[in-house]
This record gives sequence, C-alpha cells and structure tokens, in this order.
Amino acid sequence: MPAPQRVVIVAFPGVELLDVTGPAEVFSVASRVAGDEHPRYAVEIATEDGGAVTTSSGVRLLADLRLDEVTGRVDTLLVSGAVTHAKGGGTRAVVDPAITDWLRTAVPRAGRTGSVCAGAHLLAAAGLLDGRSATTHWLTTAQLAAAHPEIDVDHDSIFVRSGSLWTSAGITSGMDMALAMVAEDHGRALALATARMMVMYVKRSGGQSQFSVPLSVQESAPGATCDRIGELRQWITEHPDADLSAEALARRAGLSTRHFSRLFTQRTGTTPGAYVESARLETARRLLEESDTALPQIAAASGLGSPHTLHRVFQRHMGTTPAAYRRRFR
Repeated sequence: MPAPQRVVIVAFPGVELLDVTGPAEVFSVASRVAGDEHPRYAVEIATEDGGAVTTSSGVRLLADLRLDEVTGRVDTLLVSGAVTHAKGGGTRAVVDPAITDWLRTAVPRAGRTGSVCAGAHLLAAAGLLDGRSATTHWLTTAQLAAAHPEIDVDHDSIFVRSGSLWTSAGITSGMDMALAMVAEDHGRALALATARMMVMYVKRSGGQSQFSVPLSVQESAPGATCDRIGELRQWITEHPDADLSAEALARRAGLSTRHFSRLFTQRTGTTPGAYVESARLETARRLLEESDTALPQIAAASGLGSPHTLHRVFQRHMGTTPAAYRRRFR
C-alpha cells in the first residue's frame, strides 16, 4: 500500500478554529471510512515556533512541528485564516508576515495548496494568487480585490480551484474543499461516504453560492407580521412551482396586495417578485447540479415555466446558459 498522503495545516495566533479542525476532520474521517490498515491521510499542524496557538474562540491548538521543520514531501498544504473586527464596524483579514514569507518557498514545493476563509489573503500577500481566480469569506472579498487587483476575485463561490491552488470561502466551506480533494485523490465514492459519516451536504460543489436565497435577505424587525413574512418565505422555497404571484402570496399572508408588497420589501430589502425569481433560480441550479433531469422538466419543477424562461433567467443572473452551468458540475 502507498504511504498516506501528507496534509500540513498552517496555523497562527487568532486563527479560526474550524479553519484548522474542519478540513483536518474530513481527511481523518476519510482515512477511517476507507477501512483498511493503511490510512489515506496523515494530518499535521504547523506553527511558526512549533508551540500552541490560541484560536479566535479561545481554544488552544497544539502544533506538531515548526514551519522550518516542514521538509520533504507535502501532498496538501492548507493555510488557515483569521480576521479582526474594528470597534466602529468592519472586518479585516489578518496577514501574518512570518507565514507569508514562509509560504513563498513552501507552496512551490507542495503538491497542492488550499486556503480556508481569510487564508487566501496570506497567499495573495505572498504573490501566489497573481493572475488567478480566487475566493475568500464574503466579509473580506472587497479587501482582497482592493489590495490585489491582479487577482480575479470570485465574490460568491464557496471554493475556487486554479491549477494546484485552491481557495475557499467562509470557515465551513473549507470542509467542502477538503471533500473535493478527497474525491480527486480517491474517488467520489469515498468522498460521499466521508460526507455521510460527517452528516455533511456533499453536493456543495465549488461553484455554488456562499448564500442560499433564505440567507441572502434579512428581515428587519420582529413581530407577528414579520413572522408571517418569514413563514411565507419558507413556503416559497418549498413550493417554487406554485402560484407565487403577489396577489396569491398576499392572500396566503392575509393582507391586501399593496400592503403585502410594501411590507415584504420593507422586511426583506427585496420585492416579492425578485425574491420568487431568485428562489426559483436556486431550485433550478440545484436540479442542474444534482440530476440529469431534462431542461423542460427543470423549468416546470422550479416554477420558471418554460426552457426559454429558464434560459433567460440564467443569462440575466448567472451570465451563462443552463446547459453550460450543468457542464460545470459534471
């Protein structure tokens, strides 16, 4: 049997705990699920001095080795991230100079490199993402784009692969990226089994959005009427092929059409029509990603009605066709 693939995860003070432990657990579970005597992965945590680091949650992590002890073969090098929150508001990614300097020589020697959350800023500061597509947590994508205009920043995807360099978005998306790496190394069956063991939603491919439609809007105030709007949003998600006209939704909410439309927009920041179209688009995207269902059936099931409307909505929101989008996930 071949030697286990070596995974080194770089950590530093203030790092997000799940940036380190999330991917580490994916690789560890994959080894256990494989069920043979030879583990598929060997995971190590490296810090600048080889000592413990305190994460953003206050939990301390013990390192396995110092950065200068990371020699020899490294199959997967992962860079975790950290952010700071200003008193007046705003979030900034932390760029640790010692880590950045080390990455310039370490990344070219690694089989592949991935960043989790704000770890992309460390790769960017080292000049390793120049001319590439990359993503990071949605709170710091603007910072990444402003500081590094030479990078094609993807503000929405949960992870992006550009050659041997992978970048992922917020925190848990590092686990999605790790699952994709397991699939690349040992096949989709092991990745599926690993996801099932971890009770993860394995279908989150890299091009998926960081936000579902229900997460993309925020109701502005509590109250009975707001609760009705929240329940209605859930109903829209579950019944995309129903009559979702403003009139029908207003009847379901027990409001006049005019009052309902004004209240929905006030509570969510978007109109009922725009919300419905986004929810239907999300349903169509999921069907394209997960099934071989024909376009006419997807158009009907998502409530978009016809392939022509499906095509038009995809072009407007996604800048691509349904067929091209499906090929991206095959």
